[in-house]
Amino acid sequence: MSLFWRIFSLNAVGLFVAAALLLGPVTVSTPVLPGEALAVVGGLAALLAANALVLRVGLAPLKRLGGAMSTADLLRPGARAPVAGPAETAELITTYNTMLDRLEAERAAGAARALSAQERERHRIAQELHDEVGQTLTAVLLQLKRVADRAPGELREEVGQAQEATRAGLDEIRRIARRLRPGVLDELGLSSALRSLAAEFTTHGLTVRHQIAGDLPPLTEESELVLYRVAQEGLTNTARHAAADRAEIRLRPVADGVELLVRDNGRGVGGAPEGAGISGMRERALLIGAVLSVGDAPGGGTDVRLSVPLTAAGGL
Repeated sequence: MSLFWRIFSLNAVGLFVAAALLLGPVTVSTPVLPGEALAVVGGLAALLAANALVLRVGLAPLKRLGGAMSTADLLRPGARAPVAGPAETAELITTYNTMLDRLEAERAAGAARALSAQERERHRIAQELHDEVGQTLTAVLLQLKRVADRAPGELREEVGQAQEATRAGLDEIRRIARRLRPGVLDELGLSSALRSLAAEFTTHGLTVRHQIAGDLPPLTEESELVLYRVAQEGLTNTARHAAADRAEIRLRPVADGVELLVRDNGRGVGGAPEGAGISGMRERALLIGAVLSVGDAPGGGTDVRLSVPLTAAGGL
């Protein structure tokens, strides 16, 4: 029964009873006797209690809907308000859930286009850095070598310093190009790319270990790229913010797909709000239907866990 008919029926019953009492033999004395006043007050209280009960039961689904709307997050899809209550309320909740379905689909499609364009731009910039800037710096190094061979003794030290600075700049350009578009991922696959990533982040203050299973199911190109980017962002957050000295990358098959784990022994997440890095990882996870969770690791530190289903990983 709709909320309108529930309230209308209750009020109609109350008015009908009141009219029957007025037309019946029951009368009210003047002045009003205590018993008569008690009967009137009791009837009024019963009518108000019944109205309050009907309204509470009828409006409770709307309260739950408000709570679901206040906590809705398109980066964590799947949460829906339970459809319950009178017909109008149930229809409103159903409409809200349908709107969420449409918004999540549009968000996923828009994110896919944006991230695809971002990857193409990364590839273009990495290619230009490698081909244009890298070749230019290599030519500068060769010219400095010729200058050093002909320079007088008092200038050779300064020319040598210029060579070292140019060589360091060339190495940095190559490192940036590799991060923008990892060639090893295209050429040797995900396992080699993750091992190379662990070696790249291993510095004097941070040691990164890797455990890459050899029996991984076939992965699509999109899944491999998402797994690599999530691992890269997780290690970047570890190196910049976690104050950790140990980290590890694990990639293993699970019953319903593959699972990536990036763990460190740093200060942990705590109650800090999610930044752009974690939001970017969630956007990427949505592209392949994966589930990303970020939380405190056992014993301290941070766990970044990405579960890729078989359908996204390329399985049946």
